Formats: sequence, C-alpha cells, structure tokens
Amino acid sequence: MAASLQGSLFDAAAEEAGLRPLTAVRRTPLAHGAWIDVLPGWLTGADALFAHLAHAVPWHAERRQMYERTVDVPRLLASYRAGNPLPHPVLDAARDRLSAHYAAELGEPFVSAGLCFYRDGRDSVAWHGDRIGRGATQNTMVAIVSVGQPRPLLLRPRDGGGPTLRWPLGHGDLIVMGGSCQRTWDHAISKSRRATGPRISVQFRPRGVA
Repeated sequence: MAASLQGSLFDAAAEEAGLRPLTAVRRTPLAHGAWIDVLPGWLTGADALFAHLAHAVPWHAERRQMYERTVDVPRLLASYRAGNPLPHPVLDAARDRLSAHYAAELGEPFVSAGLCFYRDGRDSVAWHGDRIGRGATQNTMVAIVSVGQPRPLLLRPRDGGGPTLRWPLGHGDLIVMGGSCQRTWDHAISKSRRATGPRISVQFRPRGVA
C-alpha cells in the first residue's frame, strides 16, 4: 500500500497542469564531460497530474533475474514508445518543449517516455546509467520530470573517485542529464526507512536510448 501524497504548498493554487518557461533552467557541469540541468517546479499543477497518472496509467510490475534468483522490481513501470499518445496532454507538451529547447545540443527530438511509480520508501532503483543502445557509446540526454513526494536522485562517477551528489526531485521538478552523463556517471533512487510518500518520474529519451 502506497503512502499518501503530501501536497506542495506552492502547487496548491494550480488546479491544472502547465509548464513554466525553460529559460530559468540552471546547468551544473560535472566531471568527464557530463552535465545536469535542473529547474525546480517546472511543471505546475503537479499534484493533480500525480493523481491522474496514478490512476490512469496501466502500471505493471516486473520480475528480473538477479544472479541466481528472480526478484521483483521494486517499483511499478509503464512505457510509451515513439508515436504512442502519452497519458496526459501536458506530457506531450513537455516532450515538445524539451525537444525545442535542446534541439541545438541534442540534434534530435525526445520521442519515448518511461514512467516509474515509487509507491513508498521501499521502492527504489539501483545504481545504473541509461547505457542500453546508443547511450553506451554516444553523448545523449535523458530528461526527467517528477511529480509526487520528493525523493533524492543520487549521482556518482561511474569509475569512482568523486562524491555522491543529491538532487531532491518531486512536485513538478525537472532534471536533464546530458553530455557523457549516461556513460560516465551512474544514478539511483535509494530505499528509505522514513515514512515516504509516493512519487512518479517521467523519463523522456531520444531514439535508441534506454
């Protein structure tokens, strides 16, 4: 059973989901040619969008082979391939806005969306990079919009030798991982023993990146 969502005071007046300008996004250069762009509260009406996605998305659980046993993936998942309608019009608008904003750097649009539902602090994702496909050998971008209770996104250099960085993401926050980030850095959402409300992340990717 997922914990209840504690709404954002800053989001309380926004009944419908919308997008603020991307001009306020701030970039943080990382080592090895990687960078992070962050824009807190990019998506307004995030609490209402969370409620819609929690009930309207066809969430499914997965099991994966882990060494010598099969285990439950500790989160719910949904995937929307290129050309598939997204579960809310504001997500289509977000994908188009991101594609336009990063066109000069990325050179192609964001086309797919993967959704993760972290129901409470027991749900998580282990350290990884999006290195299936072109992300293993080429610079690319992954843009993540988070709604629901903030959870820290952790980042650390793949080869070690650096500190672990933390970005609490929720309530409409945007983070874009670019440059070599998927190849040279790993990211994760750790489990938490604290009472933690639910969070949904929406990951926009270009063609051939997973």
